[in-house]
Amino acid sequence: MTATDELLAIRAAELYYQEHKTQDEVGALLGVTRWKVGRLISQAREAGIVRIEIVHPRARRLHLERELRERTGLREAIVVSSAGIANREELADRVAGAAADYLTALRPVPRSLGISWGRTLHRVAARLEEGWSSGTDVVQINGGVSLNQRAGMAAATAAEMAHKARGTTTLLPSPAILERVETKRAIESDRVVADVLVRARQCAAHLYSAGAVDADSVHVASGYLSPADIAELLAKGAVGDVLGRYIDADGHIVDPELDARTVGLTLDELRGVPMGIAVLSGPEKHAAASAIVGSGLCSVLITDEETAAHVLAT
Repeated sequence: MTATDELLAIRAAELYYQEHKTQDEVGALLGVTRWKVGRLISQAREAGIVRIEIVHPRARRLHLERELRERTGLREAIVVSSAGIANREELADRVAGAAADYLTALRPVPRSLGISWGRTLHRVAARLEEGWSSGTDVVQINGGVSLNQRAGMAAATAAEMAHKARGTTTLLPSPAILERVETKRAIESDRVVADVLVRARQCAAHLYSAGAVDADSVHVASGYLSPADIAELLAKGAVGDVLGRYIDADGHIVDPELDARTVGLTLDELRGVPMGIAVLSGPEKHAAASAIVGSGLCSVLITDEETAAHVLAT
């Protein structure tokens, strides 16, 4: 574009976008045809003179979604805009809302949905509308029984999703992490628990998030791990946990002994499900998001634009 055309494009864009003139009116004011005005406006957008931003909370970044699908092999990517976000709580709410929208729009509707638990999934459950499905059964896919302040979060999340979907709830009656591997083996061999795990493996879709490796982890708040345990996991290269299983940047388990005491679906089982939907947001989840996508732990990613950009950059 010549300097003359650039100046003309700027003037055309100003009249069209700021003064709300029609292309015919812009052409008359600038002494060019309507068709020339159309080309000038297109050139202004292509050159970055004009940037159009959709700032609604449910707006998505379609170019990032397309790039994620093309470069990572994801079946689907949902990337929300971060425009107007004041803090990480608002960002988490926006991503949770996008996950609720995605579940509601899924076709065919999954008749069984396996879910993990935690703050993110609790937000998703809260944002689902009554009747989002006409009959989806919800199955808990990893342990979540706790005796302290987090007691009931896993059960409440599953129950709310199922109630709003007019389906049933199947809970996994076990803590997430046990103190002894022998206890874990005994619990998973129990007929009731074993039956829940079979149902968990057979779900049509699985919905989960990842936890950050820090003192704010729900596993610390729930009493499963101590701050010292978290420090040790970090030293071993942990970037996040999926279903209570701590992984490194390549998606490998960092502490096999701890993993052997963790109740629920394994990561290999998660990689083999028909549809794995990962919901993540915020800078504290960037490394985990890259590990999850890069190691094939999900086929659908629902996230924010900064996290999406981080995944594409790694």
